[in-house]
Amino acid sequence: MSKSSCPSSGLPVGRGLIYLIVAGTAWGTAGAAASLTFLASDMGPLALSFWRCAGGLVLLVAARALRRRVVAAAEAVVAPAEPRKRRLTRIPVTGLGLTVFQSAYFAAVQATGLAVATVVTMGAGPVLIALGARLTMGERLGRVGVLTVIGAVVGVGVMVLGSGDAAVRPAGVFFALLSAGGYAAMTLLTRRLGRDGGGADPFHTTAWAFVICSLCLLPFAAAEGLLPHTGDPVRVVWLLVYVAAVPTALAYALYFAGAAVVRSATVSVITLIEPVSAAVIAVVLLGEHLTVATVAGTLLLLAAVAGLAFAEARTAALGRRAAGALV
Repeated sequence: MSKSSCPSSGLPVGRGLIYLIVAGTAWGTAGAAASLTFLASDMGPLALSFWRCAGGLVLLVAARALRRRVVAAAEAVVAPAEPRKRRLTRIPVTGLGLTVFQSAYFAAVQATGLAVATVVTMGAGPVLIALGARLTMGERLGRVGVLTVIGAVVGVGVMVLGSGDAAVRPAGVFFALLSAGGYAAMTLLTRRLGRDGGGADPFHTTAWAFVICSLCLLPFAAAEGLLPHTGDPVRVVWLLVYVAAVPTALAYALYFAGAAVVRSATVSVITLIEPVSAAVIAVVLLGEHLTVATVAGTLLLLAAVAGLAFAEARTAALGRRAAGALV
């Protein structure tokens, strides 16, 4: 079977790479939107995370209902039913992985600060995913892959820690590693099921992940305060809608679709484009200044993303040639 597309969805690897780049870029806008929300109201991070998932779920279900009216007949032919046993594995693991990924990251930020939490979470993610993919699926990085993963980790470190004050606290590092573990589990499961086939719809996966994440976060968000106090409610509502729509409903749907057809280690590095887009937004919209560390880290990350994307596309092309030769 050719490695150039997903067995169940038929999504080409090249399109999957584009989906992941768009998802990573969209995720990078979430931080700026969250910062503006915190400035305009007293909303806490857990409440914001709850509304992000709950709002994303509503928008995703609405979009799916609209899409079904247009392509219901085509979906009935293209997408086979997913086995029940696989569905019962995918739904809770993906949902819990998303919950751990988001909530543990917020806990890490609270415990040890944004800089250390970000560098540990995003630096450990590619390493855990690469090791997990090698052990569970036999995916090989190769020499180029190893170098690009290392370059990505170094790039995140330079970009985040190079800005200055960074107090490392063990509790915060633990939560950051836990967050990276949740992201790794989510990515590895998505890739494993996508590689083996089974008909999982990325929209279905995303929606159920949001359901579980919302239910897990609800009691903690309620204790923190679900409804914010603000002098500018219209602005806060628009920010919440944006966070739910672009870096959540859209980004995660694209992420799950792309992660099903692209190698796990490549997924982990490409989605590191998130801090690059966040840095650009911080400079253009929030008036922050670029530092040498930010520029150097950004260039390293972009080089790693380009390197792995090229290697993935080349692997897919070789797979198509091999499949064609066998026909």
